[in-house]
Amino acid sequence: MFRRLFTILAVLLAGPALAGVSAASAAPAADYSGIVKLSNCSGSLVRLPQSDEFDRALVLTNGHCLESGMPEAGEVLVNRPANRKMVLLGADGRELGQIRATKLVYATMTDTDVALYALDSSYREIARDFGGHPLTVAASPANVGTPVSVVSGYFTRTWNCSIERVVYSVREAGWTWKDSIRYAPGCDTVHGTSGSPIIDQGSREVVGINNTGNDNGEVCTFNNPCEVDENGVVFARKGLTYGQQTYRIPACFAKNNQLSLVRDGCLLPKPNVALPVPIPA
Repeated sequence: MFRRLFTILAVLLAGPALAGVSAASAAPAADYSGIVKLSNCSGSLVRLPQSDEFDRALVLTNGHCLESGMPEAGEVLVNRPANRKMVLLGADGRELGQIRATKLVYATMTDTDVALYALDSSYREIARDFGGHPLTVAASPANVGTPVSVVSGYFTRTWNCSIERVVYSVREAGWTWKDSIRYAPGCDTVHGTSGSPIIDQGSREVVGINNTGNDNGEVCTFNNPCEVDENGVVFARKGLTYGQQTYRIPACFAKNNQLSLVRDGCLLPKPNVALPVPIPA
């Protein structure tokens, strides 16, 4: 898709350019605080504006990065048991230690491409045991022109650019995403960077998740997303890369980082069936 790990050999052959900050921008300095490396993708340790240090910590990545495979269009997964190990990075990119998710709180590839895991540790425990600290998910939409960093835990590499456009919808194969971020030149992300947080360089808040790019110039096919506007006009170009906004997430959580899709203002897609009984925190 998707920027998950499909073409590692080609990426490794790229050599030293994979380390540190992309040559497209010299600023700001790379900072991997809160960044997570998954087996097939990147991710981030995140808190919501209302989160408390004693809450179970959350990890944010793409829905298509699930170990069980990509959710179908229209599918929403809520409160599923999980046992997924991840590596938390420090500010300098070195590994602080292994963290473990015990619950898939939410995942979908409908309207957006997101997965949220709950860990078996609180933010306070992670700070005590590893010295790691979360990034905050912004509660407001991203603005065109905002300077951002796409920070990959998989490659320990950072891309710097700005938000060129907020796209009405992006379509790839059978999936459609709304209010998508198109990057300006500089964020030519590669496979393996799926799930990387898009970080506002000014506020250091997460405004989106990196998820796809057009590899070959095809139109609306797998690994070749296209843009579809309000009038149904389709546009695609080889090399364009995209992320999905995350501002809808905070309104869907209550106290103690508990998901509540029935809260006022919650705009995340909901399951078409009755919600399963929540797993105890």
